[in-house]
Amino acid sequence: MKLPFKNSFLSWMLKKRMHQIDLFLKYPIAVQKEVLSILLKTAKNTAFGVEYDFASINSYDDFRKKVPVRTYEEIFSYIKKLRNGEDSILWPGKTKWFAKSSGTTNAKSKFIPFTEDALKDCHYKAGKDMLAIYCNNNPQTTVFDGKGLMLGGSMESNSIADYTDGDLSALLIDNFPFWINIHRTPDLETALNPNWEEKLEKIVEQSITEDVTNLTGASSWMLIVLNQVLEKTKATNILEVWPNLELYMHGGMSFTPYKTQFEKLVPSNEMNYMESYNASEGYFGIQDQPNSNELLLMLDYGIFYEFIPINEFNNGSRNAISLQAVELNKTYAIIISTNAGLWRYLIGDTIKFTSLKPFRIKVVGRTKSFINAFGEELVIENAENALSFACKKTAATIKDFTAAPIYINKGQSGAHQWLIEFTNMPNNLDNFTEQLDHYLQENNTDYKAKRTNNLILQKPEIECLKKDTFYKWLEGKGKLGGQNKIPRLSNNREIVEEILLLN
Repeated sequence: MKLPFKNSFLSWMLKKRMHQIDLFLKYPIAVQKEVLSILLKTAKNTAFGVEYDFASINSYDDFRKKVPVRTYEEIFSYIKKLRNGEDSILWPGKTKWFAKSSGTTNAKSKFIPFTEDALKDCHYKAGKDMLAIYCNNNPQTTVFDGKGLMLGGSMESNSIADYTDGDLSALLIDNFPFWINIHRTPDLETALNPNWEEKLEKIVEQSITEDVTNLTGASSWMLIVLNQVLEKTKATNILEVWPNLELYMHGGMSFTPYKTQFEKLVPSNEMNYMESYNASEGYFGIQDQPNSNELLLMLDYGIFYEFIPINEFNNGSRNAISLQAVELNKTYAIIISTNAGLWRYLIGDTIKFTSLKPFRIKVVGRTKSFINAFGEELVIENAENALSFACKKTAATIKDFTAAPIYINKGQSGAHQWLIEFTNMPNNLDNFTEQLDHYLQENNTDYKAKRTNNLILQKPEIECLKKDTFYKWLEGKGKLGGQNKIPRLSNNREIVEEILLLN
């Protein structure tokens, strides 16, 4: 049967892209070398390019010697100039968008520069690549015969400096080309509505009458939408509403806690789950093999990659290596230089290479302790400052602590469970909890979004531990003395469950 024109066009476009992917699979080092060359040439006349004399850089060694590795805090002075309206600071021209993200130690949010080049040559290309790879692996797919349900965040414009801040998903949806919009639900106004309760109601209303074949969005939010669809339609599972649903594309947080719930909501062996490795800073990896959780490192998105072995990084080293020098099953902190103007930027993730031909990776953690089970990006600095704040408010002191998620289950919101060994108990434990929660909401925009109306996260749960409980846990692990310490934040419950058994 001949496909409709729109499907024929999309099929042609995606097949063309597969040939381009084959190119960097065959010549990965050459492709990365070219990426670096193009980045440097394009940005040589920017303020940053002039400061570091990009015009004189002729090799990776030159680049590594001239340009220092930076964290967000260390590059923020340049970003501040962009937000004050200055042009051509990190990348040519005016930076019109900033993707909001949490995790910084010196401000409520990070504002990641987001350029036209990053939009087209990184994020949009990655979206097409996910579909191209999926169609290549599933040639009988009918995914284009229906619509994709895409969840987006919100954004706001600064009229004085003429830029827009927003969640990455909102910035992408707001700039989608026509061929995506005709295959997408809900409408643009709904997708960008900052009021989550209104948005949720309208998403459900608009989507239940559509033939939805694929889903895209954060797992924690998507679960809420799917449960609301069932409540609205009185269906027993999602396939009764969308019988042609076949694909869920997800990324940005661990899918492990959610997969069982998705499989219950969509009870079909024909349902496919496809992971990506993306962030506000760029799009890095795509699951290219259906039965493997390894991610293909995408090498032609205008991103040049470097890596620091984690043991060296933890000892204070910023001596990086290029892709050519990496080894299998070794943990690395990842560094990126991008077509959004991030230069030798530490994004905070750690990865391992599971294959070198082609280069495939697994994301194994963060350079800092964190919880991101629901997209809340709670980093250790947030946690420790929040505890200090709550202690001051309630005359308490703490000996040790750890925290982990309580996962969303059967329509119930998740939470963070804090195991705390107090040396002086708070004068009011409920007030301590309120103060802890208040500080986190005031200082972490992603946490606050997930706490709104208890939709994703409920109020934290505090478990007071008996004296020496943490000591007993360390003793049982043979980790007394030296540099051994209690892991502060975890994305799974393994450690907290072990400790609770000792309490």
